[in-house]
Amino acid sequence: MRIISYNVNGIRAAIKKGFIDWLKTNPADIICLQETKANEGDVDVRELEKLGFEHHWFSATKKGYSGVAIFSKIKPTSIKKGNGFHTSDFEGRVIEMQFDDIKLINAYFPSGTSGEERQAYKYQWLDEIYDYLEKIKKTNPKIILCGDYNIAHEEIDIHDPKGNKNSSGFLPKERAWMTTFLQSGWVDVFRHFHPEPHRYSWWSQRFPSVRLNNKGWRIDYFTVTEPLKKQLVDADIFPEIKHSDHCPIYLEINNKQA
Repeated sequence: MRIISYNVNGIRAAIKKGFIDWLKTNPADIICLQETKANEGDVDVRELEKLGFEHHWFSATKKGYSGVAIFSKIKPTSIKKGNGFHTSDFEGRVIEMQFDDIKLINAYFPSGTSGEERQAYKYQWLDEIYDYLEKIKKTNPKIILCGDYNIAHEEIDIHDPKGNKNSSGFLPKERAWMTTFLQSGWVDVFRHFHPEPHRYSWWSQRFPSVRLNNKGWRIDYFTVTEPLKKQLVDADIFPEIKHSDHCPIYLEINNKQA
């Protein structure tokens, strides 16, 4: 099972930059998107259907904001939209699919960059998703959680750790949450395969040279619960794909193993 996670920063803008043509290259069986900024009716889904994808959307109530979607060539056994927390569901942040004994959760973690109020909500959301995951792990031991976490965990995950020590996305409390989360039985899949530095998934759009010079952050992740560790096949980041200020990240997992 090949899965892509990708914050497209507006799917309509990404389509104008060649997103559908990229899908035609068959990059994965399942495409998990964050920050779609659109409803299903805003997109010509016939193009997706021609490529063999069934598509499921969970959009924010506010138009043009947030939102997640999953396109899948593998038929899920069930689909769930939202995680039951009012603000998170209002903003369209979580969508899930079940594939036999594997649960795939696609999540768009909040950003705190716009001010103290959103940073406070980010911490609230992190606590809520942690408790939610702990609860569902009891009945779903095999979980893949992918998406834009909006956190660079370690210094290796950011181009300028000293200069960003007070930046949302690299604050001590956020990084500590990530450490606690991973220590609670989760594997950072990219780091499992790739210990090397200078591998990032997001670059600021303020200055064009930032991406050109690879001054980025790794804030997009696949994490899996420990029972799936032995089924991991590969993981990667694709910075050459440029429909967004993020790039796609990749996971290959053996979903046939008992």
